[in-house]
Amino acid sequence: MATYRYTDPVLAKSATGRTADAYAQMAEDFGIAEPAPLVALSPAPELFTAAWALLRESLLAGGDEAFGSGGTTRSDRELVAVGVSLANRCPFCVSAHTMMLHATGDHRVAERVLRGEQPEDPAQARLLAWGKATRTPQAPELAAPPFPRAHAPAHIGTALTFHFINRVASSLITEKILPCNAQRFRAVRSIGGRTLQKTVRRSCTPGDSLALLDDPQPGPAWAAGTPIGSAYAALRDAARRGAGLLDEADRELVEATVSAWDGEHPPLSWQALPDRTSRPGARLALLAALAPYRITDEDVAAWKKPPFSDHCLVHLISFGAFAAVDRIETVLAAQHSAHHAREAS
Repeated sequence: MATYRYTDPVLAKSATGRTADAYAQMAEDFGIAEPAPLVALSPAPELFTAAWALLRESLLAGGDEAFGSGGTTRSDRELVAVGVSLANRCPFCVSAHTMMLHATGDHRVAERVLRGEQPEDPAQARLLAWGKATRTPQAPELAAPPFPRAHAPAHIGTALTFHFINRVASSLITEKILPCNAQRFRAVRSIGGRTLQKTVRRSCTPGDSLALLDDPQPGPAWAAGTPIGSAYAALRDAARRGAGLLDEADRELVEATVSAWDGEHPPLSWQALPDRTSRPGARLALLAALAPYRITDEDVAAWKKPPFSDHCLVHLISFGAFAAVDRIETVLAAQHSAHHAREAS
């Protein structure tokens, strides 16, 4: 099973308060009692509950009940999640959510995507391509989102959820989903999906996770009036608290570098990456934002010294991860607004 690289997480059996409530909701609504990327956040309950809320409200509950007739399907949203995960080079999330596609009954689509092929259905292919393109601000696929305005909260919310979760997964857990990486075998993926079929196909009431949040806010315009917007705002606020772990110069470096980012994966000889010895916090935050799969034991050890704790490390990683999410959200929000302005004219 997945293992936690740098923290000792709070598991369901020892959780209390809202953390315990979130675990109970995960088991009921997600069908997975301890989803590893979320568990990695458990040393910081405010991040743990907000990340779960955004995942639940966008990926799980973002269907018909949330948006009236003609809502999106779970398969649609899983394709967006897989597309984002492919773009971010997150093997854990790619494997997990192709297994979820098996759970929806889209077995052929799941296997085609895993082989690097396109879904045969053009609408599904466009959703997968849009998910992949969300990493790159100038990608032409973003100019015309492949979904109607009513579906924007669910699809944009799912994309942003996985831009955050991919970075947490790559930073803080190993790539294994099952013992011996058994998910490599199609039969295992299919069986794993079937064990989740009942949960995946059950309706999920929108908004139930908001009770886990303090003072839910309305959130950004693309999700106004939906629980997705409130969950996004909660995660954004919790993640930004990690900025306090850096001095002003390091914060400015991280923010300026991510603001200028073009969506590409940094080169192996990344000259702008701060030195591990002199600026370990800025280095970790930037890696979490743009190349979390390159975080090493040495990078973490250089920064995680007393008084810094697991809680601090999770917040620093989340600050870096959400800096990238903020950059992507700005582009998606602008494209969403411009596209629907053109439609209305």
